[in-house]
Amino acid sequence: MSLLLDNQFVELPPDKSVDTKLFLEAVSHLPSFFDCLGSKVFGIIKSDINGNITKIRAVYVQDPEKYVTLQHIVEAEREAHAAEWPKVGATLALMWLKRGLRFIQVLLQSLADGERDENKPNLIRVNVIKAYEQALKKYHGWIVQKIFDAALHAAPYRSNFLKALSKGEEVKEEDCLANVRLFLVNYSTTVDAIYEMYTNLNAELDYTV
Repeated sequence: MSLLLDNQFVELPPDKSVDTKLFLEAVSHLPSFFDCLGSKVFGIIKSDINGNITKIRAVYVQDPEKYVTLQHIVEAEREAHAAEWPKVGATLALMWLKRGLRFIQVLLQSLADGERDENKPNLIRVNVIKAYEQALKKYHGWIVQKIFDAALHAAPYRSNFLKALSKGEEVKEEDCLANVRLFLVNYSTTVDAIYEMYTNLNAELDYTV
């Protein structure tokens, strides 16, 4: 079985709205992805994702009928917290969560596209660095960047990572990558839709931590 395919994301409707309940169900299984990367430093992203999921769920359960989609939550918070928004509540939590999700997206897409270090083909360092630079680096201050720099250079062997994604089973690399590509279809659509929503609602912030 595949760690990713065990909990697939659903296909989005034509309007690209993201169902909150289904999103939370699917995304709640993703933190374990970071265990496959080995280094404890990636536990920072794992913990951040877990925390942000908890914050979004806490808002959703207050009124599931009102917060059917993620956009319903963000728009409701914009109306309720005009001065503080978007640096508030589930809006802020989803802002950071989507960056963690983008990290996973870029990393997996890079692997699926066959990008690798020709000198060290059994390392995923090049894939992990690309994911970090595109998804998270600009939001991290110098100190946090240095912490991650060490982790990125301690990324696991490609074969070990793919085996971990296959839940420890011996699976051919191409079969594992086929599962990755299948997972990415709805996952990427969902992550891209959330980014698009933040752009359309002018809800993005660029501060660093």
